[in-house]
Amino acid sequence: MAAKENENIMAAAAYLLGWITGLIFLLIEKDSKFVRFHAMQSVILFGGLHIAMIVLGLIPFLGPLVGMLLALAAFILWIVLMWKAFQGETYKVPYIGELAEKQLAKMKK
Repeated sequence: MAAKENENIMAAAAYLLGWITGLIFLLIEKDSKFVRFHAMQSVILFGGLHIAMIVLGLIPFLGPLVGMLLALAAFILWIVLMWKAFQGETYKVPYIGELAEKQLAKMKK
């Protein structure tokens, strides 16, 4: 039971600092498919959002407004994903979750 709880904590922690902790857990966790999935999803989702926020910052007026909405959506996703992982659920963000699984499958080869 303790091992499963530990996996849940590690999976939730993969989202803690966005793509940074996702990448760290992706590199250090070799056994748990559950933790690796959440780590990969964190890297793809929050890495993509980070890049989008940088690009939006370059667009005058409209960019910062859209960026604020995107930041709010990212914050809500961040909370939901950490909670779902902590509960032991393999919650897939539409499109991103499938992409994460495909990338993990490629890494095994």
